[in-house]
Amino acid sequence: MPNAPFKKPSKTGKKKSFYFRARKKFCPFCADRTDDIDYKDASRLRRFVSDKGKILPRRATGVCAKHQRALAGAIKRARVMALLPFVNR
Repeated sequence: MPNAPFKKPSKTGKKKSFYFRARKKFCPFCADRTDDIDYKDASRLRRFVSDKGKILPRRATGVCAKHQRALAGAIKRARVMALLPFVNR
């Protein structure tokens, strides 16, 4: 029977567990009530850059949208001023 329909395996015995719930991340800049992000504070900016030198996304860092835009601008400015590397090898 070459044209037999494909049969999916049954899901009996496998149940999805909903025990793990990720906690809500908070914006560290909102928690400190920081209005502006200083590009000269390289030690603080390094927390938001990956090992390869890329800017980490909001879902990884927990930064709000407003501060993510300011953070990206500060990191880019710090790179131009040679306070942060463009690429880490």
